[in-house]
Amino acid sequence: GGTMDLAYVCEWEKKPKSNHCPSIPLVCAWSCRNLIAFTTDLKNEEEKDLTHMVHIIDTEHPWDVYSVNSGHTEVITCLEWDQSGSRLLSADADGHIKCWSMADHLANSWENTVGSMVEGDPVVALSWLHNGVKLALHVEKSGASNFGEKFSRVKFSPSLTLFGGKPMEGWIAVTISGLVTVSLLKPNGQVLTSTESLCRLRCRVALADVAFTGGGNIVVATSDGSSTSPVQFYKVCVSVVNEKCKIDTEILPSLFMRCTTDPARKDKYPAITHLKFLARDMSEQVLLCASNQNSSIVECWSLRKEGLPVNNIFQQISPVVGDKQPMILKWRILSATNDLDRVSAVALPKLPISLTNTDLKVANDTKFFPGLGLALAFHDGSVHIVHRLSLQMMAVFYGSSSQRPVDEQTIKRQRTAGPLVHFKAMQLSWTSLALAGIDSHGKLSMLRISPSMGHVLDMNMSLRHLLFLLEYCMVTGYDWWDILLHVQPNMVQNLVEKLHEEYMRQNAALQQVLSTRIVAMKASLCKLSSSTIARVCDYHAKLFLIAISCTLKSLLRPHFLNTPDKSPGDRLTEICSKITDIDIDKVMINLKTEEFVLEMTTLQSLQQLIQWVGDFVLYLLASLPNQGSPVRPGHSFLRDGASLGMFRELMVVIRIWGLLKPSCLPVYTATSDTQDSMSLLFRLLTKLWLCCREENHITEPDDTLIDECCLLPSQLLIPNIDWLPINDGIISKLQNKQLVRLQFGKAPGLVGHTVSSQFDAFVRAPGQPKIDHLRRLHLGAYPTEECKSCTRCGCVTMLKSPNKVTAVKQWEQRWIKNCLCGGLWRRMPLSYC
Repeated sequence: GGTMDLAYVCEWEKKPKSNHCPSIPLVCAWSCRNLIAFTTDLKNEEEKDLTHMVHIIDTEHPWDVYSVNSGHTEVITCLEWDQSGSRLLSADADGHIKCWSMADHLANSWENTVGSMVEGDPVVALSWLHNGVKLALHVEKSGASNFGEKFSRVKFSPSLTLFGGKPMEGWIAVTISGLVTVSLLKPNGQVLTSTESLCRLRCRVALADVAFTGGGNIVVATSDGSSTSPVQFYKVCVSVVNEKCKIDTEILPSLFMRCTTDPARKDKYPAITHLKFLARDMSEQVLLCASNQNSSIVECWSLRKEGLPVNNIFQQISPVVGDKQPMILKWRILSATNDLDRVSAVALPKLPISLTNTDLKVANDTKFFPGLGLALAFHDGSVHIVHRLSLQMMAVFYGSSSQRPVDEQTIKRQRTAGPLVHFKAMQLSWTSLALAGIDSHGKLSMLRISPSMGHVLDMNMSLRHLLFLLEYCMVTGYDWWDILLHVQPNMVQNLVEKLHEEYMRQNAALQQVLSTRIVAMKASLCKLSSSTIARVCDYHAKLFLIAISCTLKSLLRPHFLNTPDKSPGDRLTEICSKITDIDIDKVMINLKTEEFVLEMTTLQSLQQLIQWVGDFVLYLLASLPNQGSPVRPGHSFLRDGASLGMFRELMVVIRIWGLLKPSCLPVYTATSDTQDSMSLLFRLLTKLWLCCREENHITEPDDTLIDECCLLPSQLLIPNIDWLPINDGIISKLQNKQLVRLQFGKAPGLVGHTVSSQFDAFVRAPGQPKIDHLRRLHLGAYPTEECKSCTRCGCVTMLKSPNKVTAVKQWEQRWIKNCLCGGLWRRMPLSYC
């Protein structure tokens, strides 16, 4: 029962004169960054061409739809995201192909930069060229300690390489008249396009698909739409000769669908309605669907090498060449379904699960099914998930209109009631834990799919499944929103601990690469349980600290040009960890002050970041006495030697800069005029750091340190730390498994529930002045500057930089493309407050 359920639906505002065009095909595409692009078939009298728009949402804020006025004049036939998930191709029934990318790195602002066309020739299939990156997930190795064993790189050649082996970017498309067109994007922005016939005898191509081989070739499958005609396959090779794109094609073995040769079904299914390779990088497996007005049948075929039997007569005469039988390639049917209701859409898994016999056996024993199922949607509104090899049913979802009819009367009533609502386009998420469908009313539905397909598992096994997929996202850099759909509050603590354990088992170099990604992942998990909300604050502060530390250290300049082997930043770290003195000036003496000399304007421009460091250190030390309470933000820092060490280094840097320009120092409100606040805080911070600098040997802070920290509030004004941005995403509202109904263009009212009320304790109240979370600037209660906010953590910052100093640019460069947590930026309306 609990296999598939609706998480949310989002629909267009009902306009009086709008209607749907049932004949218009819809398309949708889901990127690895959890952006969904889709089309609708809505038409109304005022806005005639809603059908030529591309709509883009991020799954966490589905109502915030960005509708691109695409400039396509005919129906959009294909949408395809690239492997990085941040560029989109669209193609139409007039042969135009456009490439879209984010304007100013904003997920709700898109621009068309380049494109190509085959004038007047509708595009039926479209794909980016392969970049040669292919992973395999080994379910059998899910218990292995090394990420490299669980997710191994598969040897795979890019479709085309530039000088030096770098993959060349570009796309390939097939048109209805049997042409194949390839466009290559040169690094200088130029586009090389070339178009060829797939074969000498050009014939109509109603359906086509594109796949890639490990050797760098491209395979195209085509059908003229009739099941009595063969499904043809072609090998396409792309090369660059004399600055021109060159295409060579050759014919591969073809096949006839089995249902057309089966006497019982001979003329039953006249049309081929779906033709898909099972994966972009699996050119040897293809899925076919043949249909009539009311029903369909689905077949899965596989390309095998087979020995050619040779007649005895020849065997005596021909010399034996290594006793090898001649081999040929031949399509063989793997599996077929029985007669089904009419299929309206197909969605294939994107998770590159390894399909060896051992992996399949372990997957079956542990009930781990992501990546093994494909989805079929039917005209009665239902969705089936079937096994990608055997086509056996794994799960079923009954849409609102497809509830099983009880008696003859209801069946008759249903038939006369007109067409049922059904999905016209569907896509599985990158981990296969969610399915998005666009139905015949233009509504977007988001379905959860259980990783075990509804099998009841013990908690430990459920956690292992989610952990395996979280690790996959951590290694690939893909967004993990679709995994969060399945995380219950009681799993959070366990998942975070296990994720940390697995991370600690990796080698130092890999840990370094994944260091911020794992912090961001823990933060988004901790948001899902009211008992771990305070830790979200800590993880965001940690991301901020890492970024500030890297930026400030990168500003230090070696004094002599013939630099020693270590950068000033590395030497600072080394000296601070070697000299454990609690007196800030004694540590400072060991550094070459000339490396710290910066322009005065630069130092002044860093004051807000320096202030944050100073405030945070004071807040942490003041909270040490009541450290028994993990529900307070900052708690995890008190035992985190690495972070305290970073703060200690920064205090030393700030101290030196303060000698050059006193006005860049953090401002403290002290009760006595003579007090040296910086050196007081450094002394206490060092004592705390000494307690936990060795991870395996953490000691409790002694009573004198705690007593001194107790006195801090009487010596200095303890600052309010600005903890969390407002949480306006959908994920925490989906936990109680109640369907959430949304409308495009309208932000939902903040529904009060346990997690969000806990969350609000750490958020600025609506009337308070807003803050730029990354520049640490106050924006006032009603900001006049345009801002952007992060789709993942909600962090808000101004779109335009108020400061032109190089150091500030260096800081802003760290989060220009993505937020510090790795989330995407979206432009905020000025009225967001």
